Amino acid sequence: MTDDCTRKPTRLVLLDRDGVVNSDSSDYIKSPEEWHPIAGSLAAIAALNAAGIYTALCSNQAGIGRGLLSARDLAAIHVRFRRELADVNGRIDLWRYCPHTPDSACTCRKPDTAMLKDCMQEFQISPNATAFVGDSVKDMQAAIAAGCLGILVRTGKSDQHTAISENESRELGITWVADDLAQAVELISRLNLQSDSSGTPP
Repeated sequence: MTDDCTRKPTRLVLLDRDGVVNSDSSDYIKSPEEWHPIAGSLAAIAALNAAGIYTALCSNQAGIGRGLLSARDLAAIHVRFRRELADVNGRIDLWRYCPHTPDSACTCRKPDTAMLKDCMQEFQISPNATAFVGDSVKDMQAAIAAGCLGILVRTGKSDQHTAISENESRELGITWVADDLAQAVELISRLNLQSDSSGTPP
C-alpha cells in the first residue's frame, strides 16, 4: 500500500486495466510501447485518490500463461503506467493480476473473485464500500459474485461490451453502465459508496 492520507480511506474502487485504463488489443499489451492510456482515465484515477478512496488494479493477464509476455514485461508496462499516472498526481494503491489461461482452473481469473476479495481483505473494506469498474461481462460477474458495485464501461475492445445497452446490461444483472472511466468515477461520486469503518472484509 502506498496511501499517504492522514485519514485512512474507507472506500475502495477496483479497476480492470485493459479497456478501462488503457486501450486494449486482441494481440495483448506486451510492452510499455504498446500501453496507451484512454483519454481521461489517468485523471479519473487521480480524482479517486483526491477524494480519499483506495484504488486497486485487478487484471486478467493470460498473455503470460500463453507465453506472449513475461512477468518482467508486465512489470515494465506497469512502470510506465505508474510514471504517467504520477504525472497527474495519481497512484494505484494495490496491484493484482492473474497470469493464468482460461483453462487453468484457477480462482483468481475473473469472473472468479479471488483478486477482488484479496483487495478488500488487504484494505479491510467490505463489499458495500467497494466498486469494481470493468469493460466486460466477466468483470461484472466477478463484481456481482463478490458483492460489490459493478460499473461497466464501453471502452473495451469487444463490440459485445462497447455496444451493450443499459437494458441488456440489466438483463445480465449489470446495474450501472458508463461511457468510460471518467464517467464511471463521476457516477461513483454521485452514488456515494457507503463508507465502511467496520473493518469487516468479505
